[in-house]
Amino acid sequence: MAALAALAAQRLGLRTACAGLAPARAVRRSVLGVPPRPAVAWRPSRCGSSAAEAPGTKAEEDSFLQWFLLLIPVTAFGLGTWQVQRRKWKLNLIADLESRVLAEPVPLPADPLELKALEYRPVKVRGHFDHSKELYMMPRTMVDPAREAREAGHISSSAESGAFVVTPFHCTDLGTTILVNRGFVPRKKVNPDTRRKGQIEGEVNLVGMVRLTETRKPFVPENNPERNHWYYRDLEAMAKITGADPIFIDANFQSTVPGGPIGGQTRVTVRNEHMQYIITWYGLSAATFYLWFKKFLRWTPGA
Repeated sequence: MAALAALAAQRLGLRTACAGLAPARAVRRSVLGVPPRPAVAWRPSRCGSSAAEAPGTKAEEDSFLQWFLLLIPVTAFGLGTWQVQRRKWKLNLIADLESRVLAEPVPLPADPLELKALEYRPVKVRGHFDHSKELYMMPRTMVDPAREAREAGHISSSAESGAFVVTPFHCTDLGTTILVNRGFVPRKKVNPDTRRKGQIEGEVNLVGMVRLTETRKPFVPENNPERNHWYYRDLEAMAKITGADPIFIDANFQSTVPGGPIGGQTRVTVRNEHMQYIITWYGLSAATFYLWFKKFLRWTPGA
């Protein structure tokens, strides 16, 4: 009997121990019934912090874009104002050129340094030509304001191609030799043998406009002294070839003689398109500012 009582007591204690372990196992299970992974530490989520920071970051980006885009109308307005100043400068330049061209002729200065301030100013000289050393600036077309006005905006031109005849001219009073652009001849008359009648002999009085040396522009060929083809006015090189001083004048139209070059080939044109630029830049400024105002500025009516 004692042995049976001990065995019963042992089984009862085992059941009680198992019953005490069951709640512990249940605690270890998650609500979904999945046991938690070992060695995984719980960390607080940052979702709430990111959500709080996002509106601030977006506001900063919008503010930067707003002021950056404002640079477009401001810059356009500045360029328009700059063109206003450029137009004033260009109008003054045109007025100065007109006053020079229409001024009374003065004697050619003996000092070549004085010529730098006399470009487009009429001067008068007396002397004779040396036709044996002619130079040819080509290709050229004759200056004809009436024809050029008719053909303005046309792709093609009816102007005949030819050359300007540049001839050394010995000034009797000054004792120097200068270069004179006698004027235009068509291509078929470039050879002096075809215009013997127009080769002036003896002393003559001339009036012409002072011209300074040129620098070669882009896409303009180099001068070719060997072939006597001059594409731009290089006074030093021309003077070296002919033995003249680097002084150059364009003879006026009144110097023209029958059979000779047609004088008055000074092209005095200054482009003045600044008003178009003013309208373009100020218009762009107004349009872009209006779009910027509609996009970024908000207000409550009646506020």
